[in-house]
Amino acid sequence: MTNKQAVDTRIDAGWIVPVEPDGVVLPEHSLLIRDGRIVALLPWAQADAGFEAGQHQRLPDHVLIPGLINLHTHAAMTLLRGFADDLPLMTWLTEHIWPAEKRWLSPEFVYDGSRLACLEMLQGGITCFNDMYFFPEAAVQAATEAGQRIAAGIIVIDFPSNYAADLDGYLNKGLALRDAMRDHPLVSFCLAPHAPYSTSDRSLEKVLTYAKQLDLAIHIHIHETHDEIHQSLEQYGVRPIERLRHLGLLGPEFIGVHAIHLLNEEIDLLAEHNCHIAHCPTSNLKLANGVAPKAALLARGINVGIGTDGSASNNRLDCWQEMRLAALLAKGMSGKAEIVPAHYALRMATLNGARALGLDDRIGSLEVGKQADVVAVDLSGPHTQPCYDPISQLVYSAGRQEVSHVWVAGQAVVKDRTCLTLDEAEVVGRAHYWQQKLSA
Repeated sequence: MTNKQAVDTRIDAGWIVPVEPDGVVLPEHSLLIRDGRIVALLPWAQADAGFEAGQHQRLPDHVLIPGLINLHTHAAMTLLRGFADDLPLMTWLTEHIWPAEKRWLSPEFVYDGSRLACLEMLQGGITCFNDMYFFPEAAVQAATEAGQRIAAGIIVIDFPSNYAADLDGYLNKGLALRDAMRDHPLVSFCLAPHAPYSTSDRSLEKVLTYAKQLDLAIHIHIHETHDEIHQSLEQYGVRPIERLRHLGLLGPEFIGVHAIHLLNEEIDLLAEHNCHIAHCPTSNLKLANGVAPKAALLARGINVGIGTDGSASNNRLDCWQEMRLAALLAKGMSGKAEIVPAHYALRMATLNGARALGLDDRIGSLEVGKQADVVAVDLSGPHTQPCYDPISQLVYSAGRQEVSHVWVAGQAVVKDRTCLTLDEAEVVGRAHYWQQKLSA
């Protein structure tokens, strides 16, 4: 007769970094999962005494962390990786990306590109991504087949595309998808107006109406370049953030992407309205747009998460690269080495992103009762030795190549660095197919 509790999965790790509480490291602990949720985090001996697991994974050289959250990307644009590099944003968009999309954009393109993105992200420990792109139903299909969480963007933009002809078309298609998938446990939704320069006041007013009615976040590019600010001043007489404030869009449901060129009073506005920022440092540098004022944003208490942007403007869907670069840029720009310590950089890539998406009651940290989105990181290699502080090693030494196992809602999706839910050869083969089409 045993009094042990039955669980589905037990993972023994050298360390567990739950992210909440901040900076905590639990050495030689087990994480117990039942019905997709975390039921306990205990020292190994206590787990031995109290639990019986259907599956028992022993990872004594690994650290367990919450699944990483990519707060801003355009997943299907993996198929445009390297398509038009080393160009300024508007040249890149108007002369290369938008013409290619006009010719090739389709559900098939988005599905294949999103599957490639899901494969790359899962193998790098990204268990949830906030997407903004056309044909979101194809991205949702790819993500759910991969067993990955997606916050799907209901795209809004003031010009026709292969996806929709006008504002009502974009909204009607996106909202129909939201109605069809609203109960799927791995799918949530945001309203995703592309940017202030590509959406009219009427479009933004409609977005706000639906956001309030349906309790949806608003996910939008803001203040990425000097040109968009000058354009706003010429057309509307105010800078983009002031225009958004006047229209009523700023609030706790607002996720502003990039937010590079900000005045102090604009940072105050974002703080006053409890807005969130998706920080995409690699894309900002690669497009020569600048560096977001991270230290000032943090000083005002603004919630900042990590995004990769799309593969066409970053080339990597790699949150490890982004959180390390975010920490280093903040230090270098502020002259303060203590700004964005390692534990906060990890929080930016996990719990801060969950909070921005309104999912922090479910994911973003390893806490009892939350969904078991878990990543195992192997710290046994020479470039992560010696290990005085696992959190420091995660941010400054490790990378996505150290991710060995990934679980989403307790289900294994990566094991021994191999994705279990996607056929890698098939996914890569489809990428080659699209490369040939776009190169012809």
